[in-house]
Amino acid sequence: MHSENWDDLRYVLCVVETGSVLQAAKHLGVNHATVLRHVAAFEERHNVTIFERTSQGYRLRSESTHIIQAAQAAETAIREVARLAGGGLLPRSETIRITSTDTLCAYALPQFISAAQGRGQNRKFVLLSSNAHIDVLREQAHIVVRASVSLTEDLVGTSAGTLAFKAYAAETGVKKWLSLSGPLSRSVAGTWMAKNITADMVCATADSFLTLASLAQRGQGISILPTFVGDATPGLQEITDAIPALTVPVWVAHHVEAKMTHELNEVRSNLTAFLEEYLKRA
Repeated sequence: MHSENWDDLRYVLCVVETGSVLQAAKHLGVNHATVLRHVAAFEERHNVTIFERTSQGYRLRSESTHIIQAAQAAETAIREVARLAGGGLLPRSETIRITSTDTLCAYALPQFISAAQGRGQNRKFVLLSSNAHIDVLREQAHIVVRASVSLTEDLVGTSAGTLAFKAYAAETGVKKWLSLSGPLSRSVAGTWMAKNITADMVCATADSFLTLASLAQRGQGISILPTFVGDATPGLQEITDAIPALTVPVWVAHHVEAKMTHELNEVRSNLTAFLEEYLKRA
């Protein structure tokens, strides 16, 4: 019987959840080679091929789905043991860990942290930037900020307002579009594009609104962006009537089974109020 290396498993699951080795490396704070080494070690130890190597990256093989599902269940069980042993709390930490999308981590949340520190609140924060819907308990995140139509069953929270999207380009008259890939393909903007923009109309794709904004800024095409990104990017202008009104709620949430301390509830409440004002201005 194999003695399971849970560290290898953690890397495999991160590749599955983020959709690529590069994104997994970024998320885990390691280099590309480290992720490949752990994935290879897991596959070799179990004499199984989990991923199909394609020109687009690592893709989970359909016949490996049941292995990943079992691995996710096992990891969740281990996390649950640790949580219950700790009295039901998320792992204690001097820091408050907030996970959100790359755009909110780049634009909104640094302003919130700066304001909190400016009020003399001696707290440390960790921002976990990911467009994938990560496991909050696995990542030991206390608070999750997500733009989505609804919350998943493992999260509970409140809406902090509405995020709006518009179409932007470096100049009017641009015909080509910049498409959304990865987790963004399932967003409100990605769903609209899938139904209305054909492949021959697309000149480039990206899995990050920050990257799309940079491409649009360089005249590569029309991009659908959150308004707080598009309006703040120099050289971009709104392409009116290019898309209908697209909006999605922004949620401030936590894991349904996590016991929130007074400090975490205070931060969550302050963050919700901050985002309500921020999104009104966006």
